[in-house]
Formats: sequence, structure tokens, C-alpha cells
Amino acid sequence: MTHAPTPSPQEARRWRRYLADERGEAKVYRALAERREGEERQILLALAEAEKRHEAHWMALLGDQIGKPVAPSLRNRVLGFLAERFGSVFVLALAQNAESRTPYFADAAATPQMAADEMIHEEVLRGLAARGRARMTGNFRAAVFGANDGLVSNLALVVGMAATGTSSGVVLAAGVAGLLAGALSMAAGEYISVQSARELLAASHTSQDARAAVSELDLEENELTLVYRSRGMDPDEARDKARDVMAAVHDHPERELPEGAMPDAAAGVAERDAIGHAWGAAASSFCFFASGALVPVLPFLLGMTGYPALIVAAVLVGLALMVTGSVVGLLSGASPLRRAARQLAIGFGAASVTYLLGLAFGASGLVG
Repeated sequence: MTHAPTPSPQEARRWRRYLADERGEAKVYRALAERREGEERQILLALAEAEKRHEAHWMALLGDQIGKPVAPSLRNRVLGFLAERFGSVFVLALAQNAESRTPYFADAAATPQMAADEMIHEEVLRGLAARGRARMTGNFRAAVFGANDGLVSNLALVVGMAATGTSSGVVLAAGVAGLLAGALSMAAGEYISVQSARELLAASHTSQDARAAVSELDLEENELTLVYRSRGMDPDEARDKARDVMAAVHDHPERELPEGAMPDAAAGVAERDAIGHAWGAAASSFCFFASGALVPVLPFLLGMTGYPALIVAAVLVGLALMVTGSVVGLLSGASPLRRAARQLAIGFGAASVTYLLGLAFGASGLVG
């Protein structure tokens, strides 16, 4: 039996860190599994078991040098904390990003199989996170849109009014009016848009009358082929499917139509996942717009005036925009910093335009 060579002190420290991180990741997966059931729970427990293979690898390499347990990295400790208390899609997205940053590709002590495992684990987590993203897409879209619109539009309104030289009281009144008007408008708009989208999708569903008529069609001469072609099938595929469906209907007229015999025009679209609920989207949009629009007027509510109030408002809005951009980036698996910078540029760009307009209107005497 051969024994692994004794690692150098630097190698031992690095491998102990790897071992601690593997144990930390397994703990995260078990914590996430505790908050789920069914297939998702089994998948997460299987990931935790898979991490034991990596643990065993580092334990074998360390041998007698394994030493006292080392704490996992800060990232894994934070993930463990969040997984035990929340277990949300946000934690899954963070874990997905963590798996994508494996150091094993660049470390000769790790096997190629271990590096490949980490990449596959990332894809597994991507799939689990995608389920959660789909469930929250409708209302989350309304919340992000509402928060950012409140931050950007009310900051633009506040700085534009302030640039005209009007009093802080007028700026505050304009900001509060913008908050209420914008929040109500966003809520009404979201409700109408979601209801309209649901109605449009409903109009694409197969009618019950058409389903009932299939059994009465002529076996050879019928337009069922055209139905399938209108749903995107090529002519040969549509003809074969129509022949199979009609044969099944005429052989067993007492049975219901075979699955997929009359597909919806919007087949494959999960209505609830795609557009959310009208009232939920309206409430999310109202609340998040109001919370976002409140940020630019906070300094004025606290009694600040002039340029100090504007600077504080801009800083607060900038931080809020970066937070919302980072959240979207994390949940979408993209770079949080890039998304944060994009949100910041858009928000400050809009505010800069209205500030310049305010200066122009104030200088021309349109505001006394």
C-alpha cells in the first residue's frame, strides 16, 4: 500500500481550507434541503453526499497533517447562515456562483474529476434556481421595476425642482406628490398589464367546442393537420400526428382525446409563472415604487435643505440602485458589480438631464 507524500506546510494549509470548504458546502446543501420537499430535497441531499468524495480526497492527501478543523471561508459561512434561515432562490443563486469559482482547475492536487464535479454542481444549482426564478418572475419583475422607477423618477423630479432655485418646501411637496402619484400609477398599470396579458394568453387556449368536434371529423378528410401546422409543426409531422390522433379517436370513441391532441397556441407557456398575479404585481409595484421614491425625499423630510440635501439624496439613491442591481445580477447568475453599475448609470443619467433642465428653466425666470 502506497502512502501519499507528506505535504509542505503551504500545501497543508491550502488543503485544509479546501476540506473545510467542502464540508461547508455540504452543510449549505443539507440546510437548503431541510426547507424543501420532494425531488428538490433529494437533489440537494445528493449534492451534499457528492461533496463527501471531495472531503475524502483532501483527507487522504493530508493524512497525519489534517490537524484541527479549519473554519470554512467567509463566503461559505455566510451561505450557511442564509441557508439555515431563509433557504430561498437567492441562496441557491449565491451557491451557484460559488460553485462556478472552483480553484480545482488550477490546482494540480485536485483531480480533473473533482473540477468537473464542481461545474456539474453549478448546473444542478442553476436548474434548481431556475425553478424558483420561474415561480417569482411575475411579481419580482414588478418589484424590481417599481423600486428602480421610484428611485430614478423621484430623484430626477427632486433634483430638477431643486435646480430651479425653488424652496426646499416646494421640493419636498413635489417629491411626496411624485411618490404618491407614481406609486398609484405603477400599481394601476401593473394590474392592467397583468390582467391583459392573462386575457391574451387565455385567448390562445383551445376551445372546448373544438375539442369536442374532433371525434366527429372525417377520418381521411379533415383540417386537424392545419391545426398542428398553425402551432408550428412542419407539414409532414402535422400530417402524421393528425393521422395518429384520428386513428385513436375512431378506435376508442368513448375515451377522451389523447394528450396533446389539441395543443394550445401558447403551448409550453406557464401562465402564472410567466406573468404572475395581477393583484400581487400591483401590490409589489406600489410598495416598491413608494419605498424607492421615499429615498430621494428623506433628506428633505429630515430638515436638510439646498445642495447638502441633494448630495445626501443622490448618495442614498446611488446605494439603493447598486443594491437592486446587485440582487438582479445575483439572481440571474450575472456579475453583480456590472448590474449595479448599469443601474447607477441609468439613474444618475436621468437625474442629470432633469437637473440641467431645472437649471435652464430657473435661469430663464420661468420659476419665480
